[in-house]
Amino acid sequence: MAKSTRDRTPDIDRSAGRSAPTGGGLRRSAPARPGLVLATMCVGMFLVLLDVTVVNVALPTLGAQLHSDVAGMQWVVDSYTVALAALLLTAGTLGDLRGHSRMVLVGLALFGAASAAAGLAPSLGFLVGARAVQGVGAAILLPCTMAVISDTFPDQRARARALGIWAGVSSLALPAGPVLGGLLVTAAGWRAVFLVNVPVVVAAMVACTRLVPPSGHPRAGGRGRADHQVDRTGALACTVALATAVFAVIEWGRGAGVPVAGAALGVAACALTAFGYAERRAARPLLPPALMRSHAFVGANLVAAAMNFAGIGTIFVATLYLQEVRGHSPLRAGLELLPLFVPLAALSPLTGRLTARFGPRPPMVAGLCVGAAGLVALLLPTARSSYAVFLPALLGLGVGMGLLTAAVVTAAMNAVSRDRAGLAGGVNNTARQSAGALGVAVFGAVTGSPAHVRAFLAGVHVLGPAAACVWLAAAVLTVATVPAQPSS
Repeated sequence: MAKSTRDRTPDIDRSAGRSAPTGGGLRRSAPARPGLVLATMCVGMFLVLLDVTVVNVALPTLGAQLHSDVAGMQWVVDSYTVALAALLLTAGTLGDLRGHSRMVLVGLALFGAASAAAGLAPSLGFLVGARAVQGVGAAILLPCTMAVISDTFPDQRARARALGIWAGVSSLALPAGPVLGGLLVTAAGWRAVFLVNVPVVVAAMVACTRLVPPSGHPRAGGRGRADHQVDRTGALACTVALATAVFAVIEWGRGAGVPVAGAALGVAACALTAFGYAERRAARPLLPPALMRSHAFVGANLVAAAMNFAGIGTIFVATLYLQEVRGHSPLRAGLELLPLFVPLAALSPLTGRLTARFGPRPPMVAGLCVGAAGLVALLLPTARSSYAVFLPALLGLGVGMGLLTAAVVTAAMNAVSRDRAGLAGGVNNTARQSAGALGVAVFGAVTGSPAHVRAFLAGVHVLGPAAACVWLAAAVLTVATVPAQPSS
């Protein structure tokens, strides 16, 4: 079958490990060992997601040693998340312009250096700053590892399977974070939580340098100085808008009050207006209007946002329920959350294969419906109910997210041309990270403090059906916007 214009990519000669030159001005050597390239990209993503959760169990110890209050410990987590969510769009575009493999090396270098600085931090402020730089490195790695996989596997079905493996390995970071963090803090102290990243990053950089050939697209090569420029005004406005919006959500969730959150939202609104104005005037806009006119692309990213809004919000509330209401230790609570995280990790490769065969729509709809059933089961737990009563909600959400993750990423990537793969990855992950932060804030605000058990559980019983409705609406949106069959 003839290839479409949007998939005009090198034909890989598997026996020789080379690519034949094609039209469109693209010249690129295919990696001789695509499996090892995939493994290297999975390592980078694993570290990014591991550092979302691994630090939580270390907070009491580092708070005591660095003389931090609760707000300071909160910013140890929040500085990473804000930087990650705010810079994803810009990082994806930089990957498209400068080369995805090159930007993966930059992201790894920043992440590794910041991890070393965090592990050696003499004060809380220094640690918060190091975590923010970690977030910058993570923001570069997230879309660019996806784009390297897209470059390495140009065939859409092979790409879907590879993204399924990528999503599955990445998902292992979620259950590994609390368990690994607990072991490291117990054995070597809180600094080991950050220092353990350094040798892994060095190994990943060596592998990336040796295995991943330099990537290049027509946009990144030789058509004038403007082609090598990032839309700086749009990038700055987008970063400010996202950072202040996420800041407002976090502050609202922490109970800082209307003045702080309202002021931040006002700044975000102004920056968003400036971003729209800049994009209309830019010769090469950061977020091309044509991209946002694609129903498949917009639909996939809205579904990704709905997935993390309900999923991450529920995980936050579930952790509070197990530790504060049921009185379980952090390690026991982490183990009790495995029925949620294990299906998420185990099903992602299967979802990749299903997506390659049937397209992303069937697993997306199935995952949203199963997850909605699990969310409705949040009506069941009480302060004295057994763990078995809580288990259906965890399993339903875990299976639902396991079916969704790889499929929704593939749907977003397939909706754009390959020369915009980095931007597509940035938009998709920005939607997910921002919606996850919003979910934590909204779910935390609705439930309130778990010290007030009756009000907390009443909030959980409201959130379950409400979140289920969000996911069912996302299933309808999937049917309306995502193509029924894989592209040939």
